[in-house]
Amino acid sequence: QVQLVESGGGLVQAGGSLRLSCAGSGRTFSSYAMGWFRQAPGKEREFVAGIRWSAGSSYYADSVKGRFTISRDNAKNTVYLQANSLSPEDTAVYFCAAGRGYSRSPADYDYWGQGTQVTVSS
Repeated sequence: QVQLVESGGGLVQAGGSLRLSCAGSGRTFSSYAMGWFRQAPGKEREFVAGIRWSAGSSYYADSVKGRFTISRDNAKNTVYLQANSLSPEDTAVYFCAAGRGYSRSPADYDYWGQGTQVTVSS
């Protein structure tokens, strides 16, 4: 199995930045596509960003393009989400996920972390 643990969330002012981290276990970590999702109260889980095993292909939700950057360090079994120019609409629990495919759908990811809270004040 794969264990994922998110960290780096917190409270920031609008316009600020956070760097989220997702630490994974397993020697096969590098073979997984990784994704970040978020879920705000009363809303469905939303795709944020994804990256393939090679770290050379990334993709983003329209809502975060130009502001968020996903990256990974396979040697450290870690994936990151650099979130800049944050607004209150970015407030949500952010989840890290691992899957074998290339997808924006939560159903295509096999392993999930417990989430880290991001709160952006006005």
